[in-house]
Amino acid sequence: MRFLRRHRERAWDAAAIVFALLMVVLVAADTEGMTTTRLVVSIVVGVLGAVLLWWRRRWPIEIAVALAVCTILTDAVGGAELVAVFTVAARQSWRVTTAVVLLHLAASMIWTTLWVEQSVVYIGITSLAFLSIPAAWGIVVKSRREVIDSLRERAERAESESNLRAETVRGLERERIAREMHDALAHRISLVSLHAGALEIRPDVGAHEVEAIASTIRSNAHGALEDLREILGVLRSGDVASARPQPGLGDIAELIADSEKAGTSVTFFDEMPSQLSLSPSASRTVHRVIQEGLTNARKHAPGLPVRCGIAPVGNEIRVWLENGVSTQSFATVPGSRSGMIGLGERIDLAGGRIEYGIARGNDGVVYRLEAWLPCPK
Repeated sequence: MRFLRRHRERAWDAAAIVFALLMVVLVAADTEGMTTTRLVVSIVVGVLGAVLLWWRRRWPIEIAVALAVCTILTDAVGGAELVAVFTVAARQSWRVTTAVVLLHLAASMIWTTLWVEQSVVYIGITSLAFLSIPAAWGIVVKSRREVIDSLRERAERAESESNLRAETVRGLERERIAREMHDALAHRISLVSLHAGALEIRPDVGAHEVEAIASTIRSNAHGALEDLREILGVLRSGDVASARPQPGLGDIAELIADSEKAGTSVTFFDEMPSQLSLSPSASRTVHRVIQEGLTNARKHAPGLPVRCGIAPVGNEIRVWLENGVSTQSFATVPGSRSGMIGLGERIDLAGGRIEYGIARGNDGVVYRLEAWLPCPK
């Protein structure tokens, strides 16, 4: 693009030089009352003025001043003079353009006084009329260029902002998808891993127990595949609506049952009044809090009892979960370490708050997870 623009500008410069040389030829053809010396000076100065136009874009003011000086010697630089005035008007402010026009007007009147027996006023008016045309044309070209540059800059800025917004949306969507996949899969995969680990470290397990554990592994693996298939289906179709009902308060019992099958004793305290109902979003968030807490307990404190519950506290719903802190080494289940971050973002969006970490409980040191959500009115 820049290469083509450069060649286009050079083509216009060549055309301007040809135009200026034609004016030299026209002046040289009219030799009436002109001495040989004056004719030679007119041709040389005219050709020199035409050649100077090649550098008019780099030094527009300097070239215009030089041509004004040449105008005092001969009118053969008239064509180059008009091009120089146009260049100044197209590239400089209107104040500079006005000064250049007045300079050339003064040079034309001096030329008239020195070489021509004509009225200075007549020549001045005629020169002003001729000089005003390229000056006005140059101002229009400059204004048009500024408008185009402004529109181009605005379009580039709008495109840049649009790309930034799109990238931000994509980033947020990626985070949402990662959070959903973590919530949906971490619980089930951790159960599969723990049950498989139980088979590995207990070779004396009876056939009946092996069958029960294998059944649990199969059902959780099947559920994980269903969850994964659902999420991938949403990604392919772009439909935010889920194909299956989203988990809520009614599914907490299933979570607890899965954890107890994995060998974790869970005590759940449901202190929610029967007349108080949660919105689907709040119910899903409560489920995710319990799910994340149970998953982390199985990962980091396997075999230790877990206590959890839900209860209204003032204008909020309190969801809590606590488990003992394991002091023994065990094979940890791999994790992304982003579950609590995603859970914190989810509760933030719901207008709640979350706290988690080591705390002092009734039975000594425990790991406690607590979340508060706005209570429906």
